[in-house]
Formats: sequence, structure tokens, C-alpha cells
Amino acid sequence: MNDRQTDIWNMIQREGEVKLSELRAKYAVTEMTIRRDLEKLEQLGLVRRTFGGAIPVTPDVSLQERHTVSPEEKAAIGIAAAALVRPNQAIFIDGGTTTLQLAKQMKPDASVTVVTNALNVAAILLDKGFHTIVAGGMLLEKTGSMVGPIAMSTLGTMAFDQSFLGTTGITLEHGFSNSNSLEAELKREAMRRSGQVNVLADASKFGETFLHSFAGYADVDRIVTDRWPPEPFVQAADPAGVEIVVASQVDS
Repeated sequence: MNDRQTDIWNMIQREGEVKLSELRAKYAVTEMTIRRDLEKLEQLGLVRRTFGGAIPVTPDVSLQERHTVSPEEKAAIGIAAAALVRPNQAIFIDGGTTTLQLAKQMKPDASVTVVTNALNVAAILLDKGFHTIVAGGMLLEKTGSMVGPIAMSTLGTMAFDQSFLGTTGITLEHGFSNSNSLEAELKREAMRRSGQVNVLADASKFGETFLHSFAGYADVDRIVTDRWPPEPFVQAADPAGVEIVVASQVDS
């Protein structure tokens, strides 16, 4: 890539989308030149061109691959999150390897109702005897999650005491983000239906941002993580009304 193409690619990563008209004005070149730049980035597998612009290519990482990342940290987060579940609550757990650890660490309690859109989470809870409701819908092969209109409709009739959500990235500017628009949409619906919103994320997620933001930093009640995040996130927590729970400081 030449310098302009590199600069455009950095802009797409930072902003999530660029427009032909904006790029043409910024670099004072013809529209055809910008189209060739975007075509080059698309050939490299970095972007997908849209009508009038381009967006980054952010393929979902499969569960198989994610299971190998920070397994001990995710298990600790699961233990800390499980301690937040109270008897007689109705909770939502979405898909992901960290939220799966929550299901694994929850102690059997027939008074707790769990709604989930993740098949692997449902399988764990079934073995433990929880009253479990699975939101149907379109199955995402890589993540094992159900999404789309049917899943959205299922959640739209419910109210949760708490929701437990995974995230792919956390920044102060863009909040909590995910690479899949349908998963992000379902997370937003679960948040709207929840009395409290908990995000489970290992420390590697802080400072990362992906295309689809599903919540601002101040939109959640609690972040459960394995160690203290960078100082700007800690300083912003109290003003935003966000509690940070560090798994290593929670008694199991």
C-alpha cells in the first residue's frame, strides 16, 4: 500500500466506515483515484466496499479459536460473575467463551431462570437443572449463537433482573463493541430488558474497538474482568456509574 492507502486503512479502522466524498475532499484527488485505493484495500482483504464508501472486514473468530485465549482468566471471571447471581432471579446470558465460564461456575439453583441465545451455554445449564429458555433464531456457525428477528422477538417479551454479556472490545470513545451486527443488536435488546447489565471481559479487551458498538461506557452497571484495566478506564468508572469487579479480588 502507498501512504495514502495506509492512511485510509487506518481511518477505516478508527471510524468504522468512510465515504468516497469525504476521502476525495480530504486528499484532493479524483473519485476514481479513491475508488482505486479502496479496490486495492479490498483486494488485500482489509475492507469491503459499500455504496459510496467502505467498511472494515472483521470476520468473527470461532469459538474453537477463542477457547485457547486466556482460559484461566476467563474461568476466574466466570467465578466472580456467578457470585452476582441471586436466588429467584431471571437472567440473560449471551454467547461467548467468557459467558460460557459463567454457566460452568453457577451452582445449581432451580429458583433461577436463565434465558440464553447460546447453545453451549444452554447445554451446560441443562445438565445443572436450571430452568432454561433458549432464544431461537438464525444460528451463527462460528459462535454457536442464535440471532436475528426470531431471537429478538423472544427477548422482546421478557424482563431480566440481570444480563451477562460478552464483548470484543472496550474503549471510552466507542464503548463496548462487537464484530457482528446481529449479535450487537441482540445485546442491545437484552440491555433494554435488564435491571442490571454486566459485561464480562478479560483485560485484553480494553483499548480494542470493533465495527458495531452496542453500548456506551456509561450504559452498563458492571464490568467483571480478571485484572484492573488501564487507569483511564478506572478514572472514568465512578463518574459513569460503572462498577469494576476484579476477579482476583473476589473470594470464590
